[in-house]
Amino acid sequence: MTVLAPPDARRPTAPPPGKPPSGTSPAGRTVARVVVFALLAGYALVSLYPFLWMVSAAFKTQLEVVRGGHLIPEDPTLDTLVDTWNRLDFFDYFLNSVLVTTCTVALTLAVYACAGYAFAVLRFKGRLALSRMFMALLFVPGVTVMLPIVVLENEMGILGTHLGLVLPFVNGTAPLSILLMTGAFSAIPGELRESARVDGASELRIFTSVYLPLSRPALITVALLTAIPTWNEYLLTRVSLNDPATYTLPLGLQTLASESVPQYNNLMAGALIIVVPVILLFLFLQRYFMSGLVGAVKG
Repeated sequence: MTVLAPPDARRPTAPPPGKPPSGTSPAGRTVARVVVFALLAGYALVSLYPFLWMVSAAFKTQLEVVRGGHLIPEDPTLDTLVDTWNRLDFFDYFLNSVLVTTCTVALTLAVYACAGYAFAVLRFKGRLALSRMFMALLFVPGVTVMLPIVVLENEMGILGTHLGLVLPFVNGTAPLSILLMTGAFSAIPGELRESARVDGASELRIFTSVYLPLSRPALITVALLTAIPTWNEYLLTRVSLNDPATYTLPLGLQTLASESVPQYNNLMAGALIIVVPVILLFLFLQRYFMSGLVGAVKG
């Protein structure tokens, strides 16, 4: 008598997760990796080419830029960078950008670290509703509130000042900053807070001495995500500022583009001056940035 196997035993078993099917040969897997690598390398090259062209043009003369040719300058020169820095008073624009960015980052960290602590640790009526309202603001495009901001600042008498830039920038960072800080504080064990309370620490002391030091990666992440868009912001500064003495770097660069005969090498040199501080800042704090994002997501 023939004994039939159970139905489940006759079904083909699937390969374990992450293991390629047995029918895939090593040569086939190698070809697949090469294709994926080639596609990613091509995408990276296409994405990086405008930046590389900008860097290249910043070390060329106007004639060489207009003539085109190789990406690598034939006769690299620093005269373009020096001329761009001097002719537009870029140092004054640089100081204005540093002032606006520093004030925005400082206020953002001070306000939204407290907000994140309240949402993550404290319990009060309406906490969840208020938190969800801030999260909903992530889906509101900033350009839609541009006109109300200008009208409100005009009535307050701060239109055309750096304060009129800092306050909207701080307000615009609220949703993401609160989200990151709430996640970071939620990941800290509550037992630490209880131990500090037993030792007689006040809520302010617990916040400043326990939670803030343990959330340093999240604070740095918030600082970076605030500093970079603030440093590069053009639209609101264009609408708000009308005195050249208050211009930031993006507006200073715009004065080059508005010339009757644009000097493309000077334009690219100005753009390079703007992006280099941001790139250096990100490279220096990259380790904290990545750990801050991971910690916020886990929290």
